[in-house]
Amino acid sequence: MKSQDTPFEGGPMDGRVLPVLLGLTGHPPKTYRIPVPDAHGGPPTVLVYRRMPRAQSKRLGLVRGWKYAYDAEAGQGAARAGARHRWPWSRPAAGPDAGRSGTPDDTDG
Repeated sequence: MKSQDTPFEGGPMDGRVLPVLLGLTGHPPKTYRIPVPDAHGGPPTVLVYRRMPRAQSKRLGLVRGWKYAYDAEAGQGAARAGARHRWPWSRPAAGPDAGRSGTPDDTDG
């Protein structure tokens, strides 16, 4: 697997450069989560960093590298929201349309 040295900005990891594994497209992940263990044995604190473009080429505007910026609000909300993916094509089990029949060309209506 390929890795790329990626700088971190802001938060406790400010100024550090870590090797980050690249995905199939050759890009690092959009979010990078770092669990930090609690000194008193409690649940670990999760530091969340978001991927940002480091520089762009002058002529075409292509991204020439990536960096991670600290996201303080996401670290607290990540524990509450859970780690479930929210796919755009999935529907909630119960909602405002739960009482309707289901097909738009239903004439019994």
